[in-house]
Amino acid sequence: MNENILDMTPPSIDFCMMDYDCSYIEGNKVRMSYKYIENPKKSYNTKLIQRGWRRFGCYYFYPICNGCNECKSLRIDIENFTLNSSQKKALKRNKDTKIVVQKPSYSKFHIDLYNRYHRFKSDKDEWLHRDISINEYKENFVYGASNFGKEVLYIRDDKLVGVDLIDILDDGISSIYFFYDPDYLYHSLGTYSLLYQIQLARKMKLRWIYLGYWVDGCKAFAYKPNFKPLEVLDGFPDITQNPKWEAFNFSC
Repeated sequence: MNENILDMTPPSIDFCMMDYDCSYIEGNKVRMSYKYIENPKKSYNTKLIQRGWRRFGCYYFYPICNGCNECKSLRIDIENFTLNSSQKKALKRNKDTKIVVQKPSYSKFHIDLYNRYHRFKSDKDEWLHRDISINEYKENFVYGASNFGKEVLYIRDDKLVGVDLIDILDDGISSIYFFYDPDYLYHSLGTYSLLYQIQLARKMKLRWIYLGYWVDGCKAFAYKPNFKPLEVLDGFPDITQNPKWEAFNFSC
């Protein structure tokens, strides 16, 4: 047992949700294990992300679905990452994009952009959608950021066109959530946001970009294998166990 990890463990409220319909695999049910932590240290946040947890606000979670283990945790190996042709194009298209990195915030522009993006994805990819309120946005993306949570703002034509929520970890960057203005599809802002994360991590001498989950055949995650090389986590180890990451070989 790792006493150092136990010593840094903050107070938490641990619980799980009742099963609900899976957004990734039709006919499946989802159950999540949660920790509610108000003020974790960056070191503890890092330990959780290394073991496959995700963070939204003060809530940390990972799947404990009955009879299913299709959610795989991925991370980009920055040290060996190389650009492909489409990623080079995304860089060129955004050479005039202004970037601001700051503590997570909220405004009418954030909320309007978030809702526009999700209405677009609802029409295009049949995502379930209802407009988010300011309070819900703060709970998901502003609260719980402590000293490690950041937002990356993308600005073109003097307006906000993309928001990327990230955590700066001890060994990398955790990619939490990104949304953008559908009018700027040509600029491939989703791809560009990950390329900026890689650039930022290299500048900070960090090794990994933690991408969250990947499910084989799920369209929402199809972009992730384009960022090679990748590693995949073996299951969801306990906080006292060492995580085992290994090369992820994706074949189309």
